[in-house]
Amino acid sequence: MDALIQVQALFKSYHRDALEIPVLRNINLDIFEGEFLAFMGPSGSGKTTLLNLIAGIDKPTSGKIVIGGINVPELSETELAVWRSRNVGFVFQFYNLIPVLTALENVELPLILTPLDKKERRVHAETALTVVGLADRMDHYPRQLSGGQEQRVAIARAIASDPAILVADEPTGDLDKTSAEEVLDLMDRLNRELNKTILMVTHDPRAAERARSVRHLEKGELA
Repeated sequence: MDALIQVQALFKSYHRDALEIPVLRNINLDIFEGEFLAFMGPSGSGKTTLLNLIAGIDKPTSGKIVIGGINVPELSETELAVWRSRNVGFVFQFYNLIPVLTALENVELPLILTPLDKKERRVHAETALTVVGLADRMDHYPRQLSGGQEQRVAIARAIASDPAILVADEPTGDLDKTSAEEVLDLMDRLNRELNKTILMVTHDPRAAERARSVRHLEKGELA
């Protein structure tokens, strides 16, 4: 069985004036459908950069990232936007909810980029909020929710289009221990019950323990 995500000879550098700053060096990685993989490593090791490259937010200096048979870096910006909206859900440390929109409206917003009509978008958003246990908070604004509830809204937003892949960058980094456990329980359930492929960057060993496998980055290389 072919891997869902194939990262091959991946290099990433940034330029500052005439200076070239290498961030990732010769990354080779196969990730299969339904995996829950955590990336760990010190700050500056390239974890978030690797996550952003796989998710199509950034482009590599060289190398391939083949997802579902598509070499993602070869897509145009317009094609990338469409591809991301259908294939990748994003969960960040800071929830990035829009304060003037309700939980339902926040979840519904990215679905505008999909072929769904208005009625279908609402159904998808309602279903996603039900999955994360917030069916009774749909009409609440972010300021009326706890931090853990806000992150669950963010996860609902990430899964509303039913993407194959969830990328989570320090999803528990801004939460207290109880809220963090609730969010990790939810991610575990999404992986086990809905077979979501989850890629998570974390500094927290307790969060990493929830993953099925852990890979360490050191100075831009996979240990």
